[in-house]
Amino acid sequence: QVHLVESGGGLVQAGGSLRLSCAASGLTFSAYTMGWFRQAPGKERAFVGYIYSTSSTSYAESVKGRFTISRDDAKNTVYLQMTNLKPEDTAVYYCSAKNHWGKGTLVTVSS
Repeated sequence: QVHLVESGGGLVQAGGSLRLSCAASGLTFSAYTMGWFRQAPGKERAFVGYIYSTSSTSYAESVKGRFTISRDDAKNTVYLQMTNLKPEDTAVYYCSAKNHWGKGTLVTVSS
């Protein structure tokens, strides 16, 4: 059974940084494309970025240049490094592996 657990969320001031982690189990992690998504209050869940099994990445335009996704296949963990955070980045952040989802971690950016 695939299990994804996000951590690292919290309250940060605008301009600050946070690093989220997503620990995965129950899958051949190194073979999976891992995704980060977010859902702001009152909005639909939105794509943030992917990291492929090759470690190449793709990002939503809204986070490009500020967010970086990386992976450690030895630890079955994917990371989302967020810098220059803005109030509009406030959301619950989820990681995904194919059609599996974690429960999310809340990021709140104060102005």
